[in-house]
Amino acid sequence: MKRSVVLLSGGLDSTVALACAVRETLVVLCLTFDYGQRAAAREAAAAAAIARHYGVPHRTVALPFLGEITSTALVNREAAVPAPDPRDLRNSTVAHQTARAVWVPNRNGVFVNVAAAFAEALGAGVVVAGLNREEGETFPDNSAAFVAAANRALALSTLSGVKVVSYTQQLDKAEIVALGRRLNIPWRLIWSCYHGDAAPCGRCESCLRLAGALEGAG
Repeated sequence: MKRSVVLLSGGLDSTVALACAVRETLVVLCLTFDYGQRAAAREAAAAAAIARHYGVPHRTVALPFLGEITSTALVNREAAVPAPDPRDLRNSTVAHQTARAVWVPNRNGVFVNVAAAFAEALGAGVVVAGLNREEGETFPDNSAAFVAAANRALALSTLSGVKVVSYTQQLDKAEIVALGRRLNIPWRLIWSCYHGDAAPCGRCESCLRLAGALEGAG
């Protein structure tokens, strides 16, 4: 069985990805990243609880430089986190605008490369990422093209040829919810909100996409 390192933010997509990875691989580590984002503490706590649920090791890695070099609303407390009308989530113009407001330079590229370093050191051949088709339309680092490009680079930057795999890549959010139901993921533990308050805000794009997916999946 292949050994894997899983990128686990504590949200829907990464939790479903972990549930798949537990079935398909031997998960040797789950990684969560803290770059000073608003929800860092909540994401780390959710990810740790989810990892415990599956009985797999978990580690939070601090990447302060990533927060220092960006003005994204996810880090900059003076910038407003977009709260779009739910009806606009399928509007490509609005979606691209909100994506730019929460964009972090090369975030998934950094995450994948850090995870690949851990994977190579731990004898794991796979990095599992919870990407999805829906957000891949506005976030290029969620796309299938990103995975293919990352794997071409990793073939040269790792001696063991670590590869990125995303079990959710071809699914939209509603389909990921349906898969999560089939895999019986621990719904009560996930955290998908851009904010780190006591409860999810219900207004940010991440919350709205989760709510729409839950409704779409029945």
